[in-house]
Amino acid sequence: MAISAVLIFGAPGSGKGTVGAKLAATTSLKHLSTGDIFRGIAPSSESGKLLASYSSKGLLVPDEATVKIFERYVEGLVNTNKLNPEKDTLLLDGIPRTVAQVDLIKSIVDVKHIFVLDIKDEATIVARLLNRAKIEGRKDDADENVIKNRLNVYKDSTAKVLEKYDSKIISHIVGDNTPDEVFRDVLSAYVDFKKNA
Repeated sequence: MAISAVLIFGAPGSGKGTVGAKLAATTSLKHLSTGDIFRGIAPSSESGKLLASYSSKGLLVPDEATVKIFERYVEGLVNTNKLNPEKDTLLLDGIPRTVAQVDLIKSIVDVKHIFVLDIKDEATIVARLLNRAKIEGRKDDADENVIKNRLNVYKDSTAKVLEKYDSKIISHIVGDNTPDEVFRDVLSAYVDFKKNA
């Protein structure tokens, strides 16, 4: 049985993690970030080595591997009663990232709505990520060339993912605003979605 889910979309540094965590804290949504799942995998494990070989270059992990890790993680939540597939709705950040993943996750999750954080100015994203690298010590955010590569990957593949979904279930949010304004707009779009659900 597929679990209900809403997606939060946007380029690296658009604020998905921040908004996702706040939305989960304010609503009944269960926030799942594939980035957090991946970062929680032991670097010495087989999956950890595989992930590192891609992320160090700013490349996406292959679709099948990503979905397998995600599915295993969700199963773990269900098996430990942290997730009730019949009642809970997931807030997904970081999956699906490619057109192929849209089909691969269909049996796991049923996508009900998508929030897209749009940022017009690439310089804003680069500045945010370099700043995040200093604060959180994230290596993948410290190199401007890796950042630009990730942005290109986002534009080339992730943006195409949206074309696989009905435009009626997609809400576009201005991501250039302050974190509070972005959160307010996402929350408002979420309330509208729940009203019509």
